[in-house]
Amino acid sequence: MNRLEALRTHLGALGIDGVIVPRFDAHQGEYCAPHDERLRHLTGFTGSAGIALVTAEAAVIFVDGRYQVQVRQEVDLEAFEISHFYDFPLERWLGEKLPRNRRIGFNPMLIPSDLHQRLVAAMQQAGGELVPLEADPIDAIWPDQPEPPTGRISSFANAGEAAQSKRRRIGARLAELGADFLVETQPDNIAWLLNVRGSDVKYTPLPQSFLLLDKSGDTEWFVDERKLPNDREAYELEAVTTRSPADLLAGIAGRAGGKRALVDPRFASVAAALAVTGAGGTVLSETSPITIAKAIKNSTELQGFRASHVSDGVALTEFLSWLADNVALREAAGKPITELEAEDKLLEFRSRGEGFVEPSFRSISASAANAAMCHYASSEATNAALTTSGVYLIDSGGQYLTGTTDVTRTTAFAPVSDEVRRTYTAVLKGFVALMTAQFPVTARGHHLDALARRPLWDLGLDYDHGTGHGVGHFLSVHEHPQRFGKVVNNYEFAPGVIMTIEPGYYREGEFGLRVENQVETVAAAPGFLRFETLTLAPIDLSLADLSALTREEVTWIDGYHARVREALAEKLSPSARAWLERMTGAISVGN
Repeated sequence: MNRLEALRTHLGALGIDGVIVPRFDAHQGEYCAPHDERLRHLTGFTGSAGIALVTAEAAVIFVDGRYQVQVRQEVDLEAFEISHFYDFPLERWLGEKLPRNRRIGFNPMLIPSDLHQRLVAAMQQAGGELVPLEADPIDAIWPDQPEPPTGRISSFANAGEAAQSKRRRIGARLAELGADFLVETQPDNIAWLLNVRGSDVKYTPLPQSFLLLDKSGDTEWFVDERKLPNDREAYELEAVTTRSPADLLAGIAGRAGGKRALVDPRFASVAAALAVTGAGGTVLSETSPITIAKAIKNSTELQGFRASHVSDGVALTEFLSWLADNVALREAAGKPITELEAEDKLLEFRSRGEGFVEPSFRSISASAANAAMCHYASSEATNAALTTSGVYLIDSGGQYLTGTTDVTRTTAFAPVSDEVRRTYTAVLKGFVALMTAQFPVTARGHHLDALARRPLWDLGLDYDHGTGHGVGHFLSVHEHPQRFGKVVNNYEFAPGVIMTIEPGYYREGEFGLRVENQVETVAAAPGFLRFETLTLAPIDLSLADLSALTREEVTWIDGYHARVREALAEKLSPSARAWLERMTGAISVGN
């Protein structure tokens, strides 16, 4: 019996007509421990965002624009229907396609409150019922499911602010908002608040845990004690009580009676909200104040980011120089460099950097048509060669003790087609437009997003992903709440907010193009902000039509490349230094 059949058999035994299987874990995190990869176990889909619905008659998986190509390669298309996460989401499918009077189960620890609200409304539209389950049905059909992680938790010395100061600051904010306590389920928020880091999840140095913070600053930390050493002198845990994660809902209920609990509707499970109301408390649905505070980096964190980007720039430049020297030679010798070999080589260069710990995400090492999949991950089955006939996209980053990096470069090893040149030039112009923007403090991410898309829009083209995201400080490479994208994002920018800027263009079956820098938000003219680059790596201009660049664009690119040379040249090997000098010479053509 295959997994889908086994799940349907189990649903029948439970007396329900279907089940929702999210990619989320109990923390609604992007990166999950192997124990929590339920969607992958059921469907084979390896992407970082998605949700499935399984009923007796249908099986549907919902993914966004980043994964529309990938999902069709990984999932059995005879068993699963593919739907767009935003264009035809789960709640719309339930409301319009689900037969009436059905009972659909879900794990309340894996669904956030805002999604739960939409699902309840959809089920009402369908004349059905959404049924909370005590145990996850996927766990019941997964006999060799890995155990929950128990990675060691370490104290973090590069925070720039004492944990007790942070707790008092957040507690004061809770009081301002009229909340008695905070239910915090996001591990990166908890790691930031307590000045700890961990190793439970690949690519993201955080411990999985939960936390309740009183407005006085007193804290209950729901964490597996096996992750902590007996000697905790180096840890900032004054007025912090530790409890088992299994006690979370009871802990919430124990303090919620007659109180107001702040529960983030997007990132805290609906189980937490139900525990509050079930005990006679009131839920205040607001973005966690930790999320807001964490996004604005202090001087120590900013200094660390700048240092990590020098190390990262050296690694990426050495890597790109190595490719330039070897791709054509290896291809001619009949032993081409492959995507996986290139990925490993970049990791080798990064590993030499001071304070490097691990990659900040699985590198997107993508040659030719594979680069058309925005979140492609090479495997033995797809491991394409890097050749002189196609472009190569490398999107990668590092976790350093001083910061987190994320950078994309697209390069080629021979002249490119007119279509690649035309579209790459538009991507580059959009990138420069946002990199150089001065904008009022009232501007939001969805306003600024259009600046990066305009050159592609002028060609009648677009891309189906956001233009940038926040970045954590030795934490998650994708940090909330600020975003550049078409979706409305009402969170303000402020000096100290770290973002990526990464427009792209993708032609399915042919190529993918993206240029990405990480930036620091800084003050500009009174009432205005701008972005200052953190990323230090050359941009390949051989793919661009330089005659199409404006004088202002040329000036910025030349200035950026001069800064890259100044920061990196003396730290590079002789061959990489010479390559960098060639790649960053002043543009001789401009308007």
